[in-house]
Amino acid sequence: MNKLELAKVANEVRKGIIAAVHSAKAGHPGGSLSAADIYTYLYFEEMNIDPKDPKKPDRDRFVLSKGHTVPGLYAAMAHRGYFPVEKLITLRKLGSPLQGHPCMQHVDGIDMSSGSLGQGVSAAVGMALAGKMDNKDYRVYTLLGDGEIQEGQVWEAAMFAGHRKLDNLVVIVDNNGLQIDGDIADVCSPYPIDKKFEAFNFHVVHADAHDFDSLKAAFDEARATKGMPTAIIAKSIKGKGVSFMENEASWHGVAPNDEQYEKAMAELEKAGEALCQK
Repeated sequence: MNKLELAKVANEVRKGIIAAVHSAKAGHPGGSLSAADIYTYLYFEEMNIDPKDPKKPDRDRFVLSKGHTVPGLYAAMAHRGYFPVEKLITLRKLGSPLQGHPCMQHVDGIDMSSGSLGQGVSAAVGMALAGKMDNKDYRVYTLLGDGEIQEGQVWEAAMFAGHRKLDNLVVIVDNNGLQIDGDIADVCSPYPIDKKFEAFNFHVVHADAHDFDSLKAAFDEARATKGMPTAIIAKSIKGKGVSFMENEASWHGVAPNDEQYEKAMAELEKAGEALCQK
């Protein structure tokens, strides 16, 4: 896909996020929207996956460590063909497979159940080690929140991954600067993020989370890096794509009401129309 096609898909992913969270009357729109372009790039460009064969042994693996932003993952997976887009509005509904955090028992294509912050990255490291031990060439990707990396378990996993030289592992940090309690720098600053990963023997790449050229360059550099895992620090905007949600910590875990839903969807429809004019 070229970057215009990716942008169109990402806009549809954002619409799916808003529709799902509004329908559920619960969920996490802010961090889902900030990661929408990352999800899109991973599922439509970067990863070796097949929605028709979601358990194929040589597939690349993805672990959503910041599991609360699963509305974005579901939306990307739906548009990629894992399940019908119409199912997105069943998010968090009784009997729906689309739970509020990823659950591998209920959705084909989810490689690991996650949600307890800090734990997903450890699972991803284990998958990467297994790939090395089995002489497989699949790659493992995991997405963390920048607030999530305040968890100590993240750094235990990083220490292990760097020590084991897991160059089939890519850790992506969605660096939107906000967490549920406010600015990450005020709550418990994880900065400098890059120096910390470097200290654990990671190759570090900086990227613009909303620029597909920048994401491509980052993932290409990760793929070319041998002998050490890669951390991509992806600078993003919380709530990206919906004006009244952007850079507002209050939209971390709140669903839009009917009026806000209509306003958000109108903005995204307009953005989609503009992309079609290009």
